[in-house]
Amino acid sequence: MQGMDAMKVSHVRGSDAPPLIETAIGVQFDATVARDPEGEALIVRHQEIRWTWSELKARVDAVAAGLLAHGLRLGDRVGIWAPNCAEWAVIQFATAKAGLILVNINPAYRATELEFALNKAGCVALVMAPRHKSSDYVAMLTDLAPELPRSAPGALRAARLPALRLVVTTGEAPHDGCVPFAALASDEIDRLTGIDIEPGDAINIQFTSGTTGSPKGVTLSHRNILNNARFVGARIGLAPSDRVCIPVPLYHCFGMVIGNLACVIHGATMIYPAEGFEPLAVLEAVESEQCTTVYGVPTMFIAMLNHPAFSRFDLSSLRTGIMAGSPCPSSVMEEVIARMHMSEVTIAYGMTETSPVSFQSDTDDAFDLRVGTVGRVQPHLEVKIVDAAGAIVAMGESGELCTRGYAVMLGYWDDPESTAEVIDAEGWMHSGDLATIDDAGYGRIVGRIKDMVIRGGENVYPREIEEFLHRHPKVQDVQVIGVPDEKYGEELCAWISLKDGEHSNPEEIRAFCKGQIAHYKIPRYVRFVDEFPMTITGKVQKFKMRETMISELSLSERETA
Repeated sequence: MQGMDAMKVSHVRGSDAPPLIETAIGVQFDATVARDPEGEALIVRHQEIRWTWSELKARVDAVAAGLLAHGLRLGDRVGIWAPNCAEWAVIQFATAKAGLILVNINPAYRATELEFALNKAGCVALVMAPRHKSSDYVAMLTDLAPELPRSAPGALRAARLPALRLVVTTGEAPHDGCVPFAALASDEIDRLTGIDIEPGDAINIQFTSGTTGSPKGVTLSHRNILNNARFVGARIGLAPSDRVCIPVPLYHCFGMVIGNLACVIHGATMIYPAEGFEPLAVLEAVESEQCTTVYGVPTMFIAMLNHPAFSRFDLSSLRTGIMAGSPCPSSVMEEVIARMHMSEVTIAYGMTETSPVSFQSDTDDAFDLRVGTVGRVQPHLEVKIVDAAGAIVAMGESGELCTRGYAVMLGYWDDPESTAEVIDAEGWMHSGDLATIDDAGYGRIVGRIKDMVIRGGENVYPREIEEFLHRHPKVQDVQVIGVPDEKYGEELCAWISLKDGEHSNPEEIRAFCKGQIAHYKIPRYVRFVDEFPMTITGKVQKFKMRETMISELSLSERETA
């Protein structure tokens, strides 16, 4: 820090204690099972499943052996395309034990996005639900791989999906060319012996939308996510007596790391109330299962608090939880504490690229610190706030938040150039978020450098949507921004310049998107313009577009403190 007092610059380090876990996830999983084999491990209410730790282990080991029996080898990638379900948890830990890399695929993905993810990661196997909501997954996959129905199960050869061999479907119904999940299990458990898995090996690829249009595969190691789950769980005091309601999606770090993996490390019970977020299902689960903990983004808590049946439920078993994904309005936090009995609820901040959590509040932090800040830095991590030139700014000044330490991803899968853009030579992960750190070490997120929109906890990069809309035959140019929204935090707005002589309307644009990109990426607002506000050098001034829409639509920025 070259002459500056370390206490007066925005550079903080987490505790060095306890030491990091330097084993693979499978070892930790087995240790938890050994401590409490008959304790409740997993409850999936919509599937009427209740498994003890020993029952979960039996299924995990059998599926891990089955994947190896199908010819998968150390480091092979296995995609999972399904909503929250028991099979998701089994696959998560089976791949960890077999030395395979789990590739999380958003259940909202459509055919184009699925094809990209499978091919980018080189998935050899895909575990998928036959359908979810209005999406027929089998039909979508068959469109990409018409060879599937004619293939022997486990022997797919598809021109558009060259790496994919094994397709596994959840549920009981048979599907041509696919292996039913139940049939994946193998009793050849000895296949799991002698597999050499190092803590630094990749275990997970999660796709995040990229500024260049195509999603990037964040690659995380056993060491990354195991330790992050441990520290996040420790900060809310997770213990074997805790029962954790997990309504957040498992394909996110929030679900699979902060949810599943934190429960495994601390011996707590995982409870899935439904396939996806349903406020009534969460309230029912909390009461019926006597949950002590519930996770969610602020939008989820708002939906629960505002549900007409809310007052019918006894939520007094709740103690704590984690709110993350977007800033929490102070009024919501007040209600969560008062009406949901979550006196020890915490706020967490991070990004997939940091496994995910780097800052988290404490259960005894004052109210204003839990709504106005993102807490303090996690153990074994280092955070600095830098200016445009890379110099550390004074305490309290804003700049880009950078993180270094065990939680930083291995990199973007098969994309060294994009990796080098965000992880510098000294190992600092550049978040693209503007933040401040005060003299007590509390961080505040004040804006974003990256052109990113956060809609209901989903990170959406406008560039991806812009590139897709450019495919529309009538579109000359398009710019996408985020505008404030009471329910989702932000909504997408597209400004579109049409080609000469063309006419269109918002409904036509949204119809073009439907079924091609995830629903949350479809712009709510569409405005047709002749030109965009530009700088003298020709750069689009998106902040002016945002100001215009806020004025035209009579929107207001959300109060978060």
